[in-house]
Amino acid sequence: MVGIKNLDKLLKEMKPELMDKEYVFCTISPEQINKMQLDPILTFKEKEGITVILERKTAEANSLPYSGVWKLITLTVHSDLSAVGFLARITGKLAKEGISVNAVSAYYHDHLFVPVEKADDAIRVLKEIAEK
Repeated sequence: MVGIKNLDKLLKEMKPELMDKEYVFCTISPEQINKMQLDPILTFKEKEGITVILERKTAEANSLPYSGVWKLITLTVHSDLSAVGFLARITGKLAKEGISVNAVSAYYHDHLFVPVEKADDAIRVLKEIAEK
């Protein structure tokens, strides 16, 4: 299955889906990740440490510090990794509404982490974008 590159088609077909769980961003050392049973949905190695995105309850159970609690919105359209302007258009509209976003692009979909208290507003904005 080939991903979509056409910006208008991506925006029209993005079908945002709000996930139920709450997520947090934490940073841990390579030693910690090997010792802990975290099951993160994302890890990214930076020179300062390993960033993990995981469920809030898992972070709290492991006494991992975090700042901010996020909801995950998956844009269920299969976007091509080389599509131009998709996230720029979306994050620009969310920014105009005062909604911060941490975006992650995976092979099939783009995923947006938005503050818990802004999740419903973000869904509203995304649906408005898709309808235009």
